[in-house]
Amino acid sequence: MDMLGIYLSVPFCRSKCTFCNFASGVFPAEYHDRYIARMEEDLGVTRKRARQWGAVLPQAVDSIYLGGGTPSLLSPALFRRLFTSLRREFAVLPTAEITVECAPGQLEPAVLEALAECGVTRVSFGVQSFVDSEARAIGRLHTRAVALEDIRRVQAAGINDVSVDLIAGVPAQTVESWYESLGVLADSGVDHASIYMLEVDDESRLGRELLVNGGRYRAQEVPADDEVADLYTEAIAFLAGHGLAQYEISNFARSGSESRHNLKYWRRQPYLGFGLDAHSMVRAHAGAALRFGTTDDFDAYLEGPGWGEPRRLDREEEMEEAWFLGLRLNEGVSLGSLRKEFSASVVREFLSTIGELEGDGLIAFVDGDRVALTARGRLLSNDVFGRFLAEPAVA
Repeated sequence: MDMLGIYLSVPFCRSKCTFCNFASGVFPAEYHDRYIARMEEDLGVTRKRARQWGAVLPQAVDSIYLGGGTPSLLSPALFRRLFTSLRREFAVLPTAEITVECAPGQLEPAVLEALAECGVTRVSFGVQSFVDSEARAIGRLHTRAVALEDIRRVQAAGINDVSVDLIAGVPAQTVESWYESLGVLADSGVDHASIYMLEVDDESRLGRELLVNGGRYRAQEVPADDEVADLYTEAIAFLAGHGLAQYEISNFARSGSESRHNLKYWRRQPYLGFGLDAHSMVRAHAGAALRFGTTDDFDAYLEGPGWGEPRRLDREEEMEEAWFLGLRLNEGVSLGSLRKEFSASVVREFLSTIGELEGDGLIAFVDGDRVALTARGRLLSNDVFGRFLAEPAVA
């Protein structure tokens, strides 16, 4: 039986990274209380909304994820309030995975104490680079020493699961400096890592600078796409050699330390998102997927009704999601499971595309009836996904 995941968006940052275009920003601390109160309102009407929409909400919650932004900027009192509200409205399992994103150097001792008290089991640090000059170039406020000390502090507080994010392709990064970051990550003993290839959005500070050939954020020192792809490929082999196996395009873990919450997204399991620009997917009584979300406008969220009206996915959209979400995982997509969920005739519609992609070396069969991306396919994953989106409508 599926269990529910909960995502809580906390959009507050101490500074905005040059590459970031998320719905987050620098806000005065007096906004924090009002924002959490607004989230609590939505938590309190969840069951009523679900009934109105004909949605099925699993009773038990086995994963909670606080992302942003930098959730660790909240005060200890606000963390305690938020978790009290969560446990009042939902049956949070004692074994639930509870993750909080933190920025190195921005985790006060009293906040860390509150996180442990509230049952947090995992902290995810947005390090991005363990090379101090690279971290400064993208607007991070920490040093390597600070990041490593924060990892140690979290583990000493009894939160043993720690994840670290790194970015391949930050300005002025070289093969040597990339291996330096990877080596520090491996030596830190963390059990989870996320490796992202830099994507420069036109609306980010770095993206706007690239468009005008500016120099403030060192945009012209961003490695070429081929170089970034090489760095990513090198990371896969390096981390595997240090016990962190790839299980999703951007995620790596020691055995048993995969992110339970993020797996819900890729396996199309139910989750609810609360807060700014948060998204949800639950099932209707008839089984169809319902997707809905909140605004990405901060003031509108504070004044607004919370979630927008849900959109019911049709069978074609659900099949598309089964492909492009499932193929993100190294385990791939089970054709047998698709036949059971949809039909054998529907799956047959995709066999020619599968054959073509297999011939191009982008996907491969594993364990007989399961299709997965190859190493080359992961580099060209968007192209692969696009091939499945172009398939005929599901009957």
